[in-house]
Amino acid sequence: MLKAIDHVQIAIPVGGEAQARPFYGDLLGLTEVPKPAELAKRGGAWFEAGAVKVHLGVEQDFRANVKAHVAFVVDDVADIASRATAAGYETKANDEIDGVERVFIFDPFGNRLEFLAPLLPLREKVSAQPTDEGSKIPSAGETPHPTRSAGHLLPQGEKENAK
Repeated sequence: MLKAIDHVQIAIPVGGEAQARPFYGDLLGLTEVPKPAELAKRGGAWFEAGAVKVHLGVEQDFRANVKAHVAFVVDDVADIASRATAAGYETKANDEIDGVERVFIFDPFGNRLEFLAPLLPLREKVSAQPTDEGSKIPSAGETPHPTRSAGHLLPQGEKENAK
């Protein structure tokens, strides 16, 4: 069973490390960390901040990812978009998902990265959505006590034949 994502790897061209540092270090606020000696021979760079780990891997036949991308949750989408634009990076606003503010920012090599922030706290967003039985997902503070019947969860107090 999967538990978490340890890191993401983003491809960069051979010799692109110096060009990557201002973007991944300065703009995104990630700290470059040393790669293990054996892996450092391959080139690339590793950056991290808390649980966020980004590995930049060198590809001989580099092609930017303009569709496949990583999505980072941030505190302030407008701020990172503004700072990226001021630093000369391409940005593309996107409002196609209700309840989420997001922007795509392209790194120095043309890789598309997504930066997003929920407009509502996730718990509030989820709790406002009805389930397929028409009941609501419990809000913070509510304690669900479901019972199991024929593989389905029933809200507390609801009997099997109540439908």
